Amino acid sequence: MVTFRTTLWTPDGRNAGIVVPEEIVLSFGKGKRVPVTVTIDGDYTYRNTITSMGGRFLISFNSQTRAATGRGAGDEVEVTLELDEAPRVFEPHPVLAEALAADPVAAEAWDKLSYSKQRAHGEPIAAAKTEETRQRRLAKTMAALRGQD
Repeated sequence: MVTFRTTLWTPDGRNAGIVVPEEIVLSFGKGKRVPVTVTIDGDYTYRNTITSMGGRFLISFNSQTRAATGRGAGDEVEVTLELDEAPRVFEPHPVLAEALAADPVAAEAWDKLSYSKQRAHGEPIAAAKTEETRQRRLAKTMAALRGQD
């Protein structure tokens, strides 16, 4: 576990990220893509991966994290990183879970997807504001899983 203070970086004034010093990234001994548990100011924790972008090592600080912490680009924060070796498992929205249970071909394709690909398909379904949008996104995902996209 390592703790450091930093200012949230922004490439465009809108998005924000945590720049992680290279020596910290390398200290984990996992290469340059390191799965970590991130704690901000000692009270908000989330899972993420340190990635390399534009010559920097970054951790995403997305809109959900900004809202939960009340912090944004340009703010100083205390960051605690811990190597995250727990398996990454995505829990699909119940409507997607039901559709997968009823379609063995799609379910098999789903099971072969990486955690991040499952999230990419599943989160838009869960985030839909209307049932019509949810069903449209579900149909698109199921078609893609069946190879019909």
